[in-house]
Amino acid sequence: MRIRDWDRNLKVRLFGEALMNTTFWMFFPFMAIYFADSFGKETASVLLIVSQLFSVAANLLGGYCADLFGRRRMMVLSAYGQGAAFFVFALASSPWWQSPLVGFLCFTFAGICGAFYWPASQAMVADVVPEKDRSHVFAVFYTSVNVSVVIGPTIGGVFYPDHQFALLFAAACSCFAMATLLAKQLRETAPLAADRQKAGAWPQFWREQLRQYTVIVRDRTFFLFIAAGVLVAQTFMQLDLLIPVYTKETLEGETLWGGFTIDGANAFGLLIAENGLLVALGTVMVARYMERHDERWAFIGSSVLYGVTMWLFSHATSIVGLMAVMVLFTLAELMTAGLQQSFVSKLAPEDMRGQYFAAASLRFTIGRMLAPLSLAAVTWIGYTWTFVVLGMLALASAGLYAWMFRQAGQRAQRSDVSLSR
Repeated sequence: MRIRDWDRNLKVRLFGEALMNTTFWMFFPFMAIYFADSFGKETASVLLIVSQLFSVAANLLGGYCADLFGRRRMMVLSAYGQGAAFFVFALASSPWWQSPLVGFLCFTFAGICGAFYWPASQAMVADVVPEKDRSHVFAVFYTSVNVSVVIGPTIGGVFYPDHQFALLFAAACSCFAMATLLAKQLRETAPLAADRQKAGAWPQFWREQLRQYTVIVRDRTFFLFIAAGVLVAQTFMQLDLLIPVYTKETLEGETLWGGFTIDGANAFGLLIAENGLLVALGTVMVARYMERHDERWAFIGSSVLYGVTMWLFSHATSIVGLMAVMVLFTLAELMTAGLQQSFVSKLAPEDMRGQYFAAASLRFTIGRMLAPLSLAAVTWIGYTWTFVVLGMLALASAGLYAWMFRQAGQRAQRSDVSLSR
């Protein structure tokens, strides 16, 4: 399915989100370093966990709201909310006012808004794209994000140390521009959105939400998908948590080809750019290759490869070694790019897509909530054993994926509908 054949909603989002994501990635990879320097590693670890607790709740609520109030409304409100959060964060990092605590509160609020945006945006893709093309469309969006991951940190690595205010202000402006674009250009795609009754009293609202998510939890295949995703997330979430701190503290100044010298902080920016470039170049190609094979081996193989890369990271002490490991890390990432959202869309009933995508993204919100524990673990057991534990969690997720596909096979036999290609 070519981009020119896409629904207009998706075209608008593809280019608008590319701008917003680029400005976001100019500063986001450096947040772990910022909070660790401001509060200390252990305190930063606790604060980041607390931040993600709010995002978990917002994520579940966001899925329900996307189904009840519509995809467009939730995406517009979320983008405006993120813009406001980044604007205040910029003020708290300005030459006139420095407040890491206010910055953390704004970072938390921006995360909450992002948790509302995600399920609505994913459900919109499922609303307008036929099932056979969804994996490809999701892969293109994933590629777009990672083009931003190439450009953003490259610019941020140059300007962030001395121009944090300007980068945060640019992020705020891009979010406001994105929200305005969505409000003017998007149409609603939620099934029967116009005919739905508005929510009543808050107690009734929460009871209804709890009832809907209870139905999801009873879906054993989907529950295992989330559990396995949370475990493996402990590895790839370290790309903007443990790995930047690790490279900064363990990699000394190293002279590369042509006499160019790079230190630990610059090395991390180079690793992020490498990851983003590889994803941008390889996502669609790898996704198409994986579509021709059983989904089972894509999920299991990705988790195993993540586990291996964690062990290799603990033994890489040069920029060349880290870049080589990053190639394998990125391959593990690409093996399931596109397949995950497509898998969720096949499991989700049409009238509960927003909630299923919200629940599915718990892999990331809960994963990100737990991932900062790695920063505290370093102070207890050191980098080597922390990476080893992370690798073991990835291997455990491979076991859960194997169990999940056995459950999926039994479900397919009962319903005569195959969930695997």
